[in-house]
Amino acid sequence: MLVEAAARAPAHPALVCGDEVVSYAEYAACVAALAHELAGLGGPGARIALLMSNSPDIAIATFAAQAAGAQVMPLNPGFTAHELIPILADAAPAVLIHNLAIDAMARELAEASGIAHCIAVGEGGRRLTRPARTASGPLPLPLPDQLSTLQYTGGTTGRPKGVDLSHRAVAINVAQREALLPTEAERERILAITPLYHVYAVSMGLYLAANCRGTLVILPRYRPEVVLEEVARHRITLLSGSPTIFTGLMAHENFAATDLSSLRLCFSGTAALSEQTLRQWEAATGCPICEGYGQSEAGPVVSFNPRHGLRKVGSVGLAVPDTEVQIVDTETGTRVLPAGEPGEIRVRGPQLMRGYRNLPRESAEALRDGWLYTGDIGAMDGDGYLFIRDRKKDMAIVSGYNVYPREVEEVFYRHDAVLEAAVVGVPDAYRGEVLVGHVVLRPGVSATVDILREHLARHLAKYKIPHDIRIVTALPKTAVGKIDKKQLRPAVGAG
Repeated sequence: MLVEAAARAPAHPALVCGDEVVSYAEYAACVAALAHELAGLGGPGARIALLMSNSPDIAIATFAAQAAGAQVMPLNPGFTAHELIPILADAAPAVLIHNLAIDAMARELAEASGIAHCIAVGEGGRRLTRPARTASGPLPLPLPDQLSTLQYTGGTTGRPKGVDLSHRAVAINVAQREALLPTEAERERILAITPLYHVYAVSMGLYLAANCRGTLVILPRYRPEVVLEEVARHRITLLSGSPTIFTGLMAHENFAATDLSSLRLCFSGTAALSEQTLRQWEAATGCPICEGYGQSEAGPVVSFNPRHGLRKVGSVGLAVPDTEVQIVDTETGTRVLPAGEPGEIRVRGPQLMRGYRNLPRESAEALRDGWLYTGDIGAMDGDGYLFIRDRKKDMAIVSGYNVYPREVEEVFYRHDAVLEAAVVGVPDAYRGEVLVGHVVLRPGVSATVDILREHLARHLAKYKIPHDIRIVTALPKTAVGKIDKKQLRPAVGAG
């Protein structure tokens, strides 16, 4: 996509961040320079880890790692060392490209994980938009069946799982998404609000922009007033968001006075969008929102409401082309259920992952007879539109991020005062879901909610920390003595 964009629209602005503008010719040259450098450091088949926040640098680094024949491995720069060490041990990357602002932690991680090479980038240091090597040769291209991406996603066991995606799978998924949500070449201006280390922003921002030779306007961090300013300033046409973002924008004092007339289409993903939010947004802006569904394991896009055609409120739309979606019974996973009956969603198509890195048992469980078993509960109507009902897995989606309560519980248990811990996700109008933690203290030991919160903050990213922590005298149990979260959830809902 990038090679073609540089050839057909070399002077067209590709990346914009603040006052910095990078043309497609410059974009491709910067990617080529870094790709040749990375090929000398890791070589084909290596993994390149990124600990980078939003900037043109992360866009260049993503494509450069892939062009070098390596597997790009985006990670959240807000993760703590406690969260990153097991991921880096599993992936064994050859190179770590990271923000200069976290240089000390990154180098400690590299030394502890045996990573041979570190590249620090950012303001005050090296910028990938100004490559030292300008005569590096043409942009190299990987082979379709080489691994493209290693995307870590949470695991119900508390261990993150690395999703292996090939270039063929990723490229096909771009084309599949384009079929339902067609773009106009060299006319789209896309605002990158969500983090470009997240699979949603990569698919619906980075790849989408390169595919249509559009302009990707990158926000270093999400702030609603800046989003509104940038939409008006750059005449944004496509906006990828989440329920939290749309709600936050509408609640901002500048929303009513902002010129949003350039918007032609908005996408919503990462969590279920309420009908009220969708209708309020469309009434206020005149711009439709197309809601979709996906998973890292599925490339990631599985379905979307079409841009041109019937959009069903509350649905995540139709399966993308060359993709089968079925609803099956949760017991055996083999009996296809009739329209309207809820069951587990399974997906089959060319965009599926190859498997989980170093996890053959989990891979075999998720991929059966060519089907990806998503762990999500949904239903299909008679027109083939998919509706998400629930999740089979014990997972919460907080502001668009997957959070597995067991990981949080394990950190609770690391505190000497904690005897038992249970974390559940509950619906929240703003964040989609929030976590509520329940803790039973050891007899004779005291701890406050603030002490427990500080303990979690030393080990977990901010969004994984429960919104509410409750110190209780006991937790409900099943007949065999297991903590009964089914009883906890309605208790939380009732206050």
